[in-house]
Amino acid sequence: MVPVGAGVGYAVDVPTPPAASGSAVSDEFPQLTPAVARQLDDAIRKVMDEAKVPGVQVALSAPGKGTYVRAFGVADKATGAPMTDRLDMRIGSETKTFTVTAMLKLVDEGKIGLDDPIGKYVDGVPNGDRITLRELAGMRSGLFNYSADEDFFKALTSDPDRPFTPQELLAYSFKHPVLFEPNAEFYYCNTNLILIGLVVEKVSGQTLADYITEEVVEPAGLKNTLFPTGAEFPTPHAQGYTNQTASGKTEDAADWNPSWGWAAGAMISDLTDLRQWAKVLATGELLTPATQAERLDVVPALPGTGYGLGIFNVQGWIGHNGSLPGYQSLTVYDPQSKATLVVMLNTDISAKGEEPSTLFGEAITKIVTPQHVFTLPAQPVTGDADH
Repeated sequence: MVPVGAGVGYAVDVPTPPAASGSAVSDEFPQLTPAVARQLDDAIRKVMDEAKVPGVQVALSAPGKGTYVRAFGVADKATGAPMTDRLDMRIGSETKTFTVTAMLKLVDEGKIGLDDPIGKYVDGVPNGDRITLRELAGMRSGLFNYSADEDFFKALTSDPDRPFTPQELLAYSFKHPVLFEPNAEFYYCNTNLILIGLVVEKVSGQTLADYITEEVVEPAGLKNTLFPTGAEFPTPHAQGYTNQTASGKTEDAADWNPSWGWAAGAMISDLTDLRQWAKVLATGELLTPATQAERLDVVPALPGTGYGLGIFNVQGWIGHNGSLPGYQSLTVYDPQSKATLVVMLNTDISAKGEEPSTLFGEAITKIVTPQHVFTLPAQPVTGDADH
């Protein structure tokens, strides 16, 4: 079993399709009335039951349409403590949206260029003279994903508390041949983000955690979002349950050291902050309009999907998902209705080959935006099992 973690990234993007025929009312985001809230409650509980999710937090809102914020299930299976909408969670690959924003801020400052080769900043990268920062952020480098390496998985699961350095993570990748020529195709790969993190550190002269905190988290107005340097996890937080373990049995991964995800998946946040981040990210509040346009310029990725620079757009919903042992999340924004949807749950265990976060996103958007439903195709299985 090989982790596809740090946010398995069904990185996707498709332009909003033409609305199906029907009344104009059907295209409009609905008022979040008590009746609609009951529909959402029922749909969320159904996914929880079918996917065996211990607990989930959901926030859905749109200007003039009301707000739906709920928590279901338990935050801790051992104590039965209820999930609430104020608990911190690990956000996996949503970290990528922060790391790429940090890189794009350096682009805006004229300190780096999107078409610079990674070899200008980091030595020893296969094809480093030809892979650009743009191709790293767009998942088109051709480098092997270190978190799909068998030796990495054994190292992580045999000692989940151990710290990994970025250089150790890259070594797991670079022992494999490149998969394709730069920009030839799409391949979701955490290795790309480790390299972008190293670029941010080298050019800024700060640690990645400090730079993201000072230049991304604080300007975005986020109060409870953290780039941990070790296994620290502020309280109160939800416990997280995974079967990505040495034994294959389900364990509590809340205190696992997320350094193995680093720039690709280590961050922590909460529902309130991610609701704010959804809009900041999708509308480009921290970047120049030209750079945000580069970010949202998507290219073909998985079947029927595409990917921008560390961001996806699924049927008009713009943002990212996250997955790492014990946790999944989804933070997306719909520019058409200015609606925000955030889902945070305390397991990454798949349900019949589907990511639970995707199942929640699909069930919720079927109710509020039936003309553009959030769906993500399953990633190809990596190694001998997917999670």
